[in-house]
Amino acid sequence: MIRQTEAAECGLACLAMVAAFHGHEIDLNTLRRRHPVSLKGANLKQLIDVADHLKLMARPLRAELEALPKITVPAILHWDMNHFVVLAEVRGNRLVIHDPAAGVREMTLEEASPHFTGIVLELTPAPGFERRDERQRMRLTDLWSRAHGLKPAILQTLLLSVMLQLVALVAPFYMQVVVDEVLVKFDADLLLVLALGFGLLVAIQVATQWLRGYVILYAANQLGFQMVANLFRHLLRLPLAWFEKRHIGDVVSRFSSTQPIRDLFAEGLVAALIDGVMAITTLVLIFAYSWRLGLVVLAALALYLLLRLGLYRAFRQRNEEQIVASAKEQTNFMESVRAIQSIKLFAREAERQSVWQNRYADRVNAGIRVGRLNIGFEAANTLLFGIENVVVVYLGARYVMDGALTIGMLFAFMSYKQNFTDKAVKLVERLIEFRLLDLHLERIADIALAEPEETQEAHAVRRLDGGSADEVAGRLTLEGVGFRYAESEPWVLRDVDLEIAPGERVVFIGPSGGGKTTLVKIMLALFEPVEGRLLVDGLPLAHFGRAAWRQRIAAVMQEDALLSGSIADNICFFDPEPDLVRIQECAALASIHHEIAAMPMGYDSLIGDMGTVLSGGQRQRVLLARALYRRPQALFLDEGTANLDPANERRVLDMLDGLSITRISVAHRESLLARADRVFEVAGGRVREIPIPTARAMAAGTPGAGETASKTVAGTAETAVATDAADHADRKGRRDRPPPAAE
Repeated sequence: MIRQTEAAECGLACLAMVAAFHGHEIDLNTLRRRHPVSLKGANLKQLIDVADHLKLMARPLRAELEALPKITVPAILHWDMNHFVVLAEVRGNRLVIHDPAAGVREMTLEEASPHFTGIVLELTPAPGFERRDERQRMRLTDLWSRAHGLKPAILQTLLLSVMLQLVALVAPFYMQVVVDEVLVKFDADLLLVLALGFGLLVAIQVATQWLRGYVILYAANQLGFQMVANLFRHLLRLPLAWFEKRHIGDVVSRFSSTQPIRDLFAEGLVAALIDGVMAITTLVLIFAYSWRLGLVVLAALALYLLLRLGLYRAFRQRNEEQIVASAKEQTNFMESVRAIQSIKLFAREAERQSVWQNRYADRVNAGIRVGRLNIGFEAANTLLFGIENVVVVYLGARYVMDGALTIGMLFAFMSYKQNFTDKAVKLVERLIEFRLLDLHLERIADIALAEPEETQEAHAVRRLDGGSADEVAGRLTLEGVGFRYAESEPWVLRDVDLEIAPGERVVFIGPSGGGKTTLVKIMLALFEPVEGRLLVDGLPLAHFGRAAWRQRIAAVMQEDALLSGSIADNICFFDPEPDLVRIQECAALASIHHEIAAMPMGYDSLIGDMGTVLSGGQRQRVLLARALYRRPQALFLDEGTANLDPANERRVLDMLDGLSITRISVAHRESLLARADRVFEVAGGRVREIPIPTARAMAAGTPGAGETASKTVAGTAETAVATDAADHADRKGRRDRPPPAAE
């Protein structure tokens, strides 16, 4: 069973399951890199194309529900009009469905009727199909090797645990001597010596247990901190596209899978070693007392082991269902909190409550299924070892009556038997827990095995002329750039050739969904071009370095967010050494200084993670001040002034005109177009320069503007230069002025 990790990759997950059935093991991470799927999902044709790459012969069918028993399984079914599942098995009137989103489900044909759309994709191995394993797995040793100080802590815990277990081994002998020697001979002096001696052992046991607890506490927290810190560091360096394809609750759930790994590593690993050694030692002692009784104990343990292994698959499936149900409930809860304004405006509180309750009910029901399985197993476990205890006591008493054992030996044997049973059962449970860790490792692997962005350090950047990184001019060039979200998706941008000189003010216009924001994200190095390349000062971005480029630019995007903290914290983006004067200067440039100063706490005013204290326009101006705080060489504005009133927008743009920086904007307002050096229209995947008067006419809705815009790039460029030469010279003079001081 392979579960999808992205919101729209059910088709890939189904193909991975079918390929695995035929012997080609491949994980989703590998399949996703080779055949990326956009958030729009995949259609049947796209699945057939991917199947062909996997050397699987696809046969699409339209079938009635009653014909499903005749389908060659495993096959892919179209489900609920927007989903794919695997038909794994047909048992008479019942279907076994492997759902990438919900897990294994078994249902009758009647129950499947509302879901099945009538589309089936049969898949069989084609010529050239090879049985192989291409899974990229995350192993426990990967986490172990990255955790500093783990091995010494494990060795200390191991040593202390051995001392504790040695005391536990001696304890039954105390009872045997007391019963066989003291009580029979009425030897009070020997009893006193034994009491003092074993009392001292108890004191040592308590001290050792206390010290061991502290070592485990330190090791668990140290390991947990290092694991989580490393994973979070990796998470923050993943590309933007990774986050856009996942639900936030699922990401949080996967991240929290570090907790059981930490707990099992810190204590479970040592406990498993100790339990194994102690189980073998006590088993030897048991057979030394009576091999016949020892066989009874071993038989009970063997039955327990068979029962535990037989239920392993069910335990794993139920635990996975519980984790997934919890992640879905978390996602729904977070979405409702973040969208509370919209929910109230549309009076949808009751509906959202109902949806959340259903998600929470799924989570509770998954927990109940786990609980039922545990209750049934515990009952069988109690019955098994209860019968074992009755048989051992019965046979042991007979051996005492026959003279084969003394009463003290029987007491000691029962104590060793209990010790052996406890240690052996714990060892089996630990081993099962280690096996179940695969479930958590698979979830963490979606984060840990994802490829991070290349973020070379700024000091590694060198210009072609040998200059240092600090001398970067910031000339931006796009050569033959093309972009689409997946192989089977239409091109969002194609054959884009563009050069933006340092200090230029460029505006992109065009219809919604035309690719303007995508183009800006490529320039910001948030998206990787599928074709062509992005150059900075003539250097390919891969050579220049994403980190080096982003350190020299700033942006105000539509999806930008403020973080919990003060206004000053957000403007300096939590700079560890904030420049308070610079913060106020940037706020003045963004025309927000006076409004912040008028607040009771000024720049120390606290804002929430959703910026609830500020209006839309104020929030946008704080974001602009945050961008300016970096002293960027280039400023990108994706509708960066859309929430401002005309007066504030004019003041902000006047301030920005006074800065000697490159300004690249996505906008439709005439106010921005009038201040541009060049305007480009982004539509139909193409980018073309248009005259500024034409762009302003298009923004104003002037008839015939579209015809003018359709002229060639060369012709329109000449018109634009001829028409706006004087304005351009005037704007260039204003742009070279030093920035104004804070108001």
